[in-house]
This record gives sequence, C-alpha cells and structure tokens, in this order.
Amino acid sequence: MSEAERDEAAIGIAGLDDVLAGGLARSRVFLFEGSPGTGKTTISLQFLLEGAKVGERVLYITLSETEDELKASAASHGWSLDGIDIYELVPPESLLDEEQQQSLLYSSDLELGETTRRIFEAFQRVKPSRVVLDSLSEIRLLAQSSLRYRRQVLALKHFFARQEATVLMLDDLTAEQHDKTVHSVAHGVVRLEELAPDYGAERRRLRVIKYRGRRFRGGYHDFEIQTGGVRVFPRLVSAEHHRSFEREVLQSPIAELNALLGGGVERGSSVLVLGPAGTGKSLLSLTFVANAVGRGERAAMFVFDEELGLLIERAKGLGFDLQAMVDQDLLVLEQVDAAELTPGEFSERVRHCVEFHGARTVVVDSLNGYQAAMPGENALILHMHELLQYLNRQGATTFLTVAQHGLVGDMRSPVDVTYLADTVILLRYFEALGRVRRAISVVKKRTGAHENTIREYRIGSNGVTLGAPLTNFQGVLRGVPTMVGDEPGLLDIEG
Repeated sequence: MSEAERDEAAIGIAGLDDVLAGGLARSRVFLFEGSPGTGKTTISLQFLLEGAKVGERVLYITLSETEDELKASAASHGWSLDGIDIYELVPPESLLDEEQQQSLLYSSDLELGETTRRIFEAFQRVKPSRVVLDSLSEIRLLAQSSLRYRRQVLALKHFFARQEATVLMLDDLTAEQHDKTVHSVAHGVVRLEELAPDYGAERRRLRVIKYRGRRFRGGYHDFEIQTGGVRVFPRLVSAEHHRSFEREVLQSPIAELNALLGGGVERGSSVLVLGPAGTGKSLLSLTFVANAVGRGERAAMFVFDEELGLLIERAKGLGFDLQAMVDQDLLVLEQVDAAELTPGEFSERVRHCVEFHGARTVVVDSLNGYQAAMPGENALILHMHELLQYLNRQGATTFLTVAQHGLVGDMRSPVDVTYLADTVILLRYFEALGRVRRAISVVKKRTGAHENTIREYRIGSNGVTLGAPLTNFQGVLRGVPTMVGDEPGLLDIEG
C-alpha cells in the first residue's frame, strides 16, 4: 500500500509517528502549539518533506517567516525545500509598492477576509495533499475577537476538509493563556514545551492533548532538535515489550560470590548494588559483564559518574580489558552526561543496545547520576520501574549501582529503589584489627534462597576476592564490629 493510500499521513519522525499511532489522519485539521523555539516549524517542514518524498503536492503558507528564512532554517538541517510550494501571504515586493503600503505593509495590517481569500487562492493554485499554516497567531490578531476568530478557523477547516487536505496549523501561544478556541475545532492537538533546568541544556517534551477516534500514546514524551531534524523519544511502556527466554541462573567466576547469591543471578532479573563511595560497586558489576562477554554474549554499560578513559585504565589494572571487549563488539560502553541527556533519550539508548546490539547484561553506573537527569524523585522511580520491567521482559540482566551517603555506620541513599530490584547486594566498610576492610552481603533475593551471612572481600589486581563468612564478628554492618570468637577469620590484607 502506498503512502497516499494509507489512512494516515506519516510525519516522517519515527518517534512522533509512534506517539500518534501512525501519523495524522488524512483530510483532517491538526493543531501543533508551543512557545517560540519549541520546534513547530522544524516538525512541520519534516511533515511536508515526508509528503514530497512519496510524491504528494505540499504547501507551506507562512504569515510570519519569509521564504528565505524558511530555506535558511531547512539548510541548517541539510534539507532542500525544492519539493515544497511556499506561499508568503505578504510578498516582499509589496513592501516597496507605494500603492499597497497602506493596506499590505504587514500581514497584521491585512483585512481578515483578504487574508482568507489569499490562503484559498494559494491552495487552489497548488491543490496540495498536505498543508502547513504558520501561524494562527496572525489570524487571531486580525480577528480581534474570540467569536470572529473561531468562525474564521471553522471556515478554514471546512474548506480544507472539502479539498481532502491534511492540514497542520501552528500556534505560538502568544495570545491569552487559556484560549482553547482551536482545540475544539481541530481533529488533534499536540502541545510542545521547552523547559529550562537550573543547570544544563534546555529540554523539550511534547504531549498529545487530543486525537479524535485514535488511541494515541499519552503522557509526556521527550524530544530534541538536532542537525537533521527533530527526534522524539516515546515514553517507554514496559507492558508493550515481551520476549521469550530461558530463565537460567548466571554464575560469576567467584565461587564464594555465587554461594552468597544462592547459586548466582537469574537471567531477566535486576540487581541493585548499594554501598558508600569506593567499596567496589562498579567493579562488582564489571565482574558479571566480563563473565557475560566470556560466554560470548553482548553487554552494555552506561557510565554517569566516571570518565571512560579513567574507567578503562582502572579496570585494566584489576584484570578487566574493557577496550578489548569494545573492539570485539561484545561491549557497548557509553558515557552519559546527565546535564545534557533527557530520561526519554536514555531509555531509547538502552532499548537500542538491547534490541539492535543484542545486549543481555546491562549496567547503569550509577543511579545517582541518573537521578540528576530526572525532574524529581517520583519521576525517577517511575522511569526506573518501566526501564527495569522492560529489561526483565527482554531477558536482560540489569545491574544498578547506588552510592550511599557516608562511609561507616548509618547509611543514607539518595533515593530508595530497593523494592524495585530483584536482588540487593550491600557493600560496607568496617574496622577490624586496626584496618579498614570491606564486607559484602545479600539482603534480598526474589528469585530464590541466598546466603544470609556477611563475607569480607578484597579488591586486588585479580579483581574481587571473597573470604569465608564472618561468623566470629557481630556489628559488621555498623562499621565497628566486636569479635565473639577466638579466630577472626579475616582475609590477609596484604594478599
């Protein structure tokens, strides 16, 4: 079936078409509204370029920008507007025509009826299948009253409907904030927003306010404007993604760690690694990454808190050659800048690694950095819930690290996500015999039994080494334990 024969006119932005359940219903009028700079013109140009690509006649009617400005904007994205008919409501040459200066100096000086007549004439001349009207703000100014404005928009809607054209009307929201005149007239309404965080780049999101007769993807969806056009990242809904896989138990190369975990970690589950800074959370996750790569599986690691070069060098000193794994195309190692990345784009990156690269082990290091990309804690938990559910249903084993505040004694986490994870590994510092040591324990495992002991572990040139359960100590998790037996049973620190 050709594009022209479909019930939807695809916009040409994959994520936005997904949000709109295929695109815009043909022969209907849609409203895209948003403050200046939110991307309305870019999206509308992509909508027309998509139509021109499949052989449709398309028309851009501009009441605000000139043709040269539109072409310059398109050129910044590497586009040519050769296949698009552009009609300026006020041709530039009229500015120099003394006979027309009284009535045709600017679009706001045109009579409303004259404006509408020129729009109809431009349409009849081109007879397009797709039309963009930019923008309704000029028509609203000419109408001067809400009633007259509504009648004018209705007249435009009925005219375009008779011509079987799919129309995109743009509104820059420069009028009254609560003016919903066009909302009831349009077949669908999409709101574009730009947010300015206290630090970092601006962030954009969109929401479909209405779409008659269509089950669209609700809620807010992050998007960005980059060279080449707009990219939309649909909100991740884990229930839409299922894959059959074998729930096998994945073991680490460390026998004592496997014993602590009750045999290992189940495929398609999530593991939360909690502990203060420097306890080896990243290293513990790398142990499972290296083991997955050793099985010939692909893995992905998203690093928020550490520069990749330093991580690669540090891991190499502990026996993990991350660069070799990357070179063999078995590991996707990505640096994530929380100040520049939206949560939606991060979810999209994770999905890409799982669905296109085939990653079966995913590490997010750390959740503290991921939290910085969130507007608030509640949003963080909801995003993480959907992401973990998605990864679990794809058969990917996920490792999350969280750096807790403090070093010994009472620990505080920036956000509590322990209830989301299937397994929780707790790392701690403790003092014994005049040395600062490290302890590891498993405090939760949904998928089976686990060892309820506390073991000491050491980080050395061969990675992580675990000792026997610390049965002769109590109070290890408080940081200053007391010995209740004759033998301490501690690891040799110098070993």
